[in-house]
Amino acid sequence: MQLSEPNQEVTPEQSILAQKPSIQERKLRLRWLLAISTVPLFGIYAAFGIAPQTVTQDIPVATIIEEVALPQAIASLQQSKEEAFWQADQVRRDDTLSSLLKRLNIRNTEAVDFLRGPDASAFSSQLRPGQPIQAQTTDSGELLKLQYQISSTSTFTVERKESGYVAQTADSSLNTISVVKSAEIKSSLFGATDSADIPDQIALQIVEIFSSDIDFHTDLRRGDHFVVVYEANYNDGEQVTTGKVLAAEFTNAGKTYRAVMYRNPEGQVSYYTPEGKNLHKSFLRSPLEFSRISSGFSLGRFHPILQRMRAHKGVDYAAPIGTRVKASGDATVDFVGIKSGYGNVVVLRHANGVSTVYGHLSRFAPGLHRGMKVEQGEIIAFVGMTGLATGPHLHYEFLLNGEHRNPLTVALPTAVPMSGKYLADFTAHSASLTAQLNLLSKSNLASLDSE
Repeated sequence: MQLSEPNQEVTPEQSILAQKPSIQERKLRLRWLLAISTVPLFGIYAAFGIAPQTVTQDIPVATIIEEVALPQAIASLQQSKEEAFWQADQVRRDDTLSSLLKRLNIRNTEAVDFLRGPDASAFSSQLRPGQPIQAQTTDSGELLKLQYQISSTSTFTVERKESGYVAQTADSSLNTISVVKSAEIKSSLFGATDSADIPDQIALQIVEIFSSDIDFHTDLRRGDHFVVVYEANYNDGEQVTTGKVLAAEFTNAGKTYRAVMYRNPEGQVSYYTPEGKNLHKSFLRSPLEFSRISSGFSLGRFHPILQRMRAHKGVDYAAPIGTRVKASGDATVDFVGIKSGYGNVVVLRHANGVSTVYGHLSRFAPGLHRGMKVEQGEIIAFVGMTGLATGPHLHYEFLLNGEHRNPLTVALPTAVPMSGKYLADFTAHSASLTAQLNLLSKSNLASLDSE
């Protein structure tokens, strides 16, 4: 006799738990059904992905090996490594032939030797600040062609031929126009001209024009302002050289000075005030184009080499070796040679008992000799550091009847005034240039703003 288990009451919770396996089984069966039903769809997708109506099992398979030619783009890239290119520049104040060639990427020995040789002397001996120069070279520094504007009417060219380098100087046809520009002094004169894209050659002319009224070594102030009208020479639409300053206005420490260039019928050029007063003096205030005063005139200065107090009866102008030294006035050469602590020295004898001394020179101008006549501004020597000198500079002295005077403060006699027969022509010429200065004059612009 089989005994059965006693009946037990089933709770709702137990009932629910008992149903869970059957629900899960139904879900599992449903998932398998869905998975099986999608298999034909994937097959259709794959078939269309391969190619519609294509029998894939009969496609032949083969391996092919071919030589691939170098792409043309890569070949041309390799060839372009030696392509020629032009570089335009201009001669700087401190340039030597070596520094200029280096900046122009001229490195092949044949070209460098040629440009240093006699066939290129028209180029190497006439390097002037501001003059434009162009060079065509390869990446490796081989010179193909060089063009240098010697003057407003001539161009020097060097070109590489099969037989070597060939040089020639040819006349150039230039178009000259007037340019009006202005600038404000914020740090230095050359800083202002650089910011206004005014050539260095024009800045040097401004210094020379106003040097009798403004000491550009010590008098410049932040906020000084100037306007300049100058000649610009163009060749085929490109500026190649700058000419003379035609008119200028300089405001220094609140005082305004004006200058107008006038060329009389005899061809003589001078600068005058708009009213006709000659601005040139019989002597240049400084025998250098532009430099820094390293030591002034003093009756009691501690000598850096002798190590004792000694009078310094001149002015020292610090400048790089080779800087050109100009005669400060028309004169006769009184001495050329070596003299004690001066080293290489030149002494000039001027009219009215005036003499000037130029010491510590590196060399003299070719052909300079005693008794030779020189004109104001003519190059007589070059800055050096011969004699008792701690660095490159020019020692400059001004003597009146044998007595030393301070070159920076001595009264300089004025030049010959304008002849009365030219005054009417000058007045009309001056009015035209003054009108151009007024275009950018600070005082004129201020009055326009106030209206």
